[in-house]
Formats: sequence, structure tokens, C-alpha cells
Amino acid sequence: MATWYDRHILPRLLCCACGAPAIREQREKIVPLARGRVLELGIGGGLNLAFYDPRTATSVTGVDPSPELRAIAEAAPRAEGLAVEVTAGEAERLPFADASFDTVLCTFTLCSVRSTAAVLAEARRVLRPDGRFLFCEHGLSPDDGVVRWQRRLEPLWTRLAGGCHLTRPVSAAIAAAGFTLDETRRFYLDKVPRPMGWCEQGVARLA
Repeated sequence: MATWYDRHILPRLLCCACGAPAIREQREKIVPLARGRVLELGIGGGLNLAFYDPRTATSVTGVDPSPELRAIAEAAPRAEGLAVEVTAGEAERLPFADASFDTVLCTFTLCSVRSTAAVLAEARRVLRPDGRFLFCEHGLSPDDGVVRWQRRLEPLWTRLAGGCHLTRPVSAAIAAAGFTLDETRRFYLDKVPRPMGWCEQGVARLA
């Protein structure tokens, strides 16, 4: 059952943290690559909506389990003419038919889902054979010293940050789920502590 913190504090906290300049900069790079009918996993507060190009993204369907975040997303700024539908649901069990979308977008979401493997399997299922999976996620650093801090901080961080994990691999998990990585960038976010700031961004297609 959602607590008072989960309902009233956490949604605003997440929107503030996930809208930080360093993260916003990465959203601006990956979101405009979306084409056709787009599914956004974990739309949250709708922070990506301002960056879609309605000339190439014909529609955006956003899924999120949080009613509080969905309400924020409904009111979020977006490009004029962008067709948006915000839907209740969990990324582990998407309420859509196979091969329904040209693009699946996943930004700063895999860290907090219950099962990364289940989410990626569902993304694969609903993506059309010639579709693309776009991602920008934070996760497990390649640097041993940073990983040690990630492991120390993760138990408390997960409780405070809505189930967010610091030590989940990103590109490796996507490849293991049956995707081919066409483009990948790996880097630390500017002005973000390294345990929280390792980021992987890219474009993948069905293997």
C-alpha cells in the first residue's frame, strides 16, 4: 500500500531530481529520435514530452503505475500537435498487442522496475520487427571504486528514491534481452555524484 510519503512527497521529489539540468540534457538528445507510434515506459511526470518532435512521432503512449505521476504527466508541457495518451499500467505487463509500436522509449526507468528482464521482454514483444528501442538509463558503473560506493548507498537510496537501484547493468541487460545495440554512449552525468551518475544511452533493435 502506498504511504503518505509515496503519494505526496515522492512524486514531486522524483520530478525535481529527474528534471535536473544534467538529466534534462540527455533527454534532449534521445527523445527526438523517436519515430512513428511511440511507447514510453515509465512516463513518470511527463518530463520527456517537451522533447518529442510531432513531425516524426505520430503519437506517444505513456505507461506508469503511479496515479500521482500520471496526473503530473497529463499537465506536463509538450510540443503543439503531439498526440499523447497517459495510461495506467506496469512495464512488466504491458496492456498492448504484439508488434504495436515503432519506437519504445525508456529513460531513467529500468532502475526502479521490479524486474528489468520482464520489462525488456515486454518492450521486445510490443516493438515492431523494424522498430527501435531508445534508452537512457543510470546504473552500474564500470569503475570498482564507484561500484563499492553504489553498493554501500543502495539500500538507503532505494528506500528514499522510490525503489531506484544504483547497481543494475544497463547495456548488458538490454543485449541479454535479445536486442542488438546499434549506438551506445557511456558516461558520467555532469555535476552528479558518481555513484548516482553513471549513464548509458543508445539505440537498439531486435536481434
